[in-house]
Amino acid sequence: MKHAQRTARVWIAAWACCPIAAASQAGHTIELPQRHDWVIQAQAIYTASESRSAALEKGGVVHVVDGKIGAISAVESAAQGGTYFLEVAAITPGMIDLSARMHKGLLSVEQSQELVPSLEVSEGIDYFDERWLSLARSGVTTALVSPPDFNVVGGLAVAVKTWGPYDESARVVKQAAAMRGAMGSQPSARNHPAFGAPTDIYARRPTTRMAVEWEHRKAFYDASAARKDPSKAVEGSATLGQVLDGTLPYMVQAWATQDIRTAIYLKEEIERELGGKPLMLIDAAAEAWRELDLLVRSKVAVVLPPYQLQGRTTDNAFIALDTAAKLAALGVPFALSAHGATDVESTLDRQAGWAMRGGLSFEAALASVTLQPARLIGIAGRVGSLESGKDADLVLWNGPPFEATSAVIGVILDGRLILDPRKK
Repeated sequence: MKHAQRTARVWIAAWACCPIAAASQAGHTIELPQRHDWVIQAQAIYTASESRSAALEKGGVVHVVDGKIGAISAVESAAQGGTYFLEVAAITPGMIDLSARMHKGLLSVEQSQELVPSLEVSEGIDYFDERWLSLARSGVTTALVSPPDFNVVGGLAVAVKTWGPYDESARVVKQAAAMRGAMGSQPSARNHPAFGAPTDIYARRPTTRMAVEWEHRKAFYDASAARKDPSKAVEGSATLGQVLDGTLPYMVQAWATQDIRTAIYLKEEIERELGGKPLMLIDAAAEAWRELDLLVRSKVAVVLPPYQLQGRTTDNAFIALDTAAKLAALGVPFALSAHGATDVESTLDRQAGWAMRGGLSFEAALASVTLQPARLIGIAGRVGSLESGKDADLVLWNGPPFEATSAVIGVILDGRLILDPRKK
């Protein structure tokens, strides 16, 4: 298919769920809070910054000025002039979810091809979706939105603020934050062999896990060949080349142990045979606890899926309660995810709480939903910790963060009070 044809199709899909269309369908819009300067006093401040003194955990004040974090001190301060004052039990940075499934389903995916490395999911995001506000009020202030995993390589993910102006340019933290791929059963689930004349667009390969792996490998070998001979370049070769260079993270969905192994072996083959330096993140790695040695050896990062009480997840993978603790003990970089859930028992702060019940320290749990995910996609210069000059994204608590008896009672995003702790 020609590039112009695919672009037109995706543009039509994106128009159907664009802010203007969504606003007219809903019949109303939610008023955006004004940006104010704030003085927030807390009994404990957890900065998630490696350079900050632990003494702040005994209490202090955070100043917010013009949407940015100003001074952070252990000295009590009172509101003066036009500054607004809040008092809470604890403050943490805004949380970051690297697998916030906030796309529009099949409207956010190219259905006629299995390999679309350069497709941007940002063209199929509905910024008027009411789920954004629910996500923000749960304490998630930044989310990585990826294409749905119906393709082998689905395109480019985008990091966005979960609430703010209904303008993509004002919400985006980083375009092309990662290239999305998928292992397992999902990329081939709809496909079927073609006998005779095809009856639909799904009469095609891949139809098995093995074929999905083959598509991944072929894509990278073709991209490597195109670098040596530009006449062999096809659409997406340049994006795949960025992954080979290690300048664009490659985020691969792999739930079960067999798919985690396949992803890791692919990374190591790219390094060995093609001389590549891929930065791989394995998303939804429920059975990462089964492959600890491989994860350490390959230096692959992990995004864990939401914990399930029954243990079983997608692809019948089993997630153990102590998975995060085992990864932390071995120094494997990881982040937690709620997969965009906004119900009170499945939110990202609850995932951190489950990880702590499995043996993860509070410090590691905090990092896994703040600074660590920010580092994994290269946005730690703006978000992920409470430091002067960074975006004023703060979560306000009525008790110790992530405890079962505590709750998110306030959220400030870019200096705007999204959830007011003063309201009962």
